[in-house]
Amino acid sequence: MNTFYSKLKNVLESSEGDIWAETVLEGEHAGEKRLLINPEKNESESHERVFRERIGRTPKLIICGAGHVSMPIIRIGKMLGFAVTVIEDRPKFADNARAAGADQVFCVPFREGLADIPGDSDSWFVIVTRGHRYDTECLEAILQKRYAYVGMMGSRRRVTIVKNHLEEKGVSREVLDAVHTPIGLKIGAETPEEIAVSVMAEIIQVKNARSDEGGGKACGYSDEMLSCIFDTETDEKNTRVQKKVLATIISRKGSAPRSVGTKMLILEDGTTVDTIGGGCIESEIIQKALVMMRMDTPDFQICTVDMTADQAEDEGMVCGGVVEVMLERA
Repeated sequence: MNTFYSKLKNVLESSEGDIWAETVLEGEHAGEKRLLINPEKNESESHERVFRERIGRTPKLIICGAGHVSMPIIRIGKMLGFAVTVIEDRPKFADNARAAGADQVFCVPFREGLADIPGDSDSWFVIVTRGHRYDTECLEAILQKRYAYVGMMGSRRRVTIVKNHLEEKGVSREVLDAVHTPIGLKIGAETPEEIAVSVMAEIIQVKNARSDEGGGKACGYSDEMLSCIFDTETDEKNTRVQKKVLATIISRKGSAPRSVGTKMLILEDGTTVDTIGGGCIESEIIQKALVMMRMDTPDFQICTVDMTADQAEDEGMVCGGVVEVMLERA
């Protein structure tokens, strides 16, 4: 594991701020990386072309309330890779949340449970309690934290009561108006499952639309990938650690299947962690990474893969386009 990833491991374990990585792409310093914590918008030490990305932690979905709507929200959240926490003060309903697959369930009053959740730029709060008194408690506590999203379910009248009450207590109208109410995309949802789809669809929409100005769309180190990068154990013969190359999409044109920042880790034995879209794009990148590991040089390179519409059709893919991929030893 190189020095950058050693630092990244320590920062992920100790820092609550926004973590960014910057990689120099061209010139004599190509391949050099550095970590930035809560950087200014244009902060950069390099005058060369660089690739800059916000490194997101595992996204956390915090659900206040464990009624009927919460159950499918829990299940969909887990499917989408969120670590799901539920706060519910009624034991029977808390048990239902555990059965639905929540990672953590706090069976305590809402204010007490929220006090134990620090909040950060990867925290997504969903308020689906049983009454406006509890909505008010939850929203007031959440708005004092850092968060990526806050949504609250309720009728327009109920939402108005909550917002007016908090405005009287000194919360700015601008902050209150930024809360997603009524929660969820407008898809005419009626059943708990449909409402859950609309809620999680809105969260996906917000997550994928986050701009660099507002905190940036978090890029791609999955827990499995980080675990593999940080793994320094030797192979089965106890001889050496497998070599690894990290592939990251740094630009794309056309209808390439995955977005900028998407990552795939390639191991020396040909196995991979995560995907950059499959098909011939991924196959070509894997082959280049294996050559890097066999030849022990270079440590860093940028590859361009041009997937025309005809080639995509031949591969049975619905996407084409051109992607630029950064390969670096991990």
